[in-house]
Amino acid sequence: MLTSIRGLTAATILSTSVFFAAPALAQDESDSSVSVSANVAIASEYRFRGVDLSGGDLAIQGGVDVAHDSGFYIGTWASSLDEDTVGYGSTELDIYGGWSGNLTEGVSVDVGVIQYIYPNAGPGDFDYTEFYGSVGFTFGPAEATVGAAYAPKQDSLGGTDNIYVYTDLGVGVPGTPLTVTGHLGYTDGFLTFTNDSKAFDWSIGAEAAVYGPVSLGVAYVGAEGDIPVGAYDFVDDAFVVTLSASF
Repeated sequence: MLTSIRGLTAATILSTSVFFAAPALAQDESDSSVSVSANVAIASEYRFRGVDLSGGDLAIQGGVDVAHDSGFYIGTWASSLDEDTVGYGSTELDIYGGWSGNLTEGVSVDVGVIQYIYPNAGPGDFDYTEFYGSVGFTFGPAEATVGAAYAPKQDSLGGTDNIYVYTDLGVGVPGTPLTVTGHLGYTDGFLTFTNDSKAFDWSIGAEAAVYGPVSLGVAYVGAEGDIPVGAYDFVDDAFVVTLSASF
């Protein structure tokens, strides 16, 4: 699953930070140059860059990634949506591919492209393509990521483009399974669900391994933007709890 760029989703927070930073890729213990990993999650709601896409309801999420030891990868990830509130139908399906690797010790890079697909949306064009890139830094128990995503002009974006820039921080608490996370992002374009097409989003949270591959996370997520009067508040602040597992 894509992390940071992918947005501020509950699963993003737990998989720590995609935020498009790279998909979580498990290393195969065999001699094969290809590794396969999978992830599943139940989230109290689905947040994409601070925006509520599940109408405040539970979201079921999961994905599969295939990586080569050269650094190239492909993957897919899906989440349930609230079709009555959002209008994209009941399902989001993401297909992505790219390359990630280390530039130097403690510095990594990830670049790629993702296609967002809404297979059971109503009439109209909803699918869109986005390009992303990020640089990650590791220092001791801390990890930081800075990145950007760009969606060029497409009919599904109202004939406009969309840019997203963000930074993520994760710090492991020594002697514990706990990781504290933080995120700050800025969107300019159609995907903000605000009147002026601009919004900051943010989160602060923590996650911990609870049993084997299973993790539990909680984050306080929100976004600041010009919300249409009388409309559903897609960026209202909320606590998001996620139970996830990676294999």
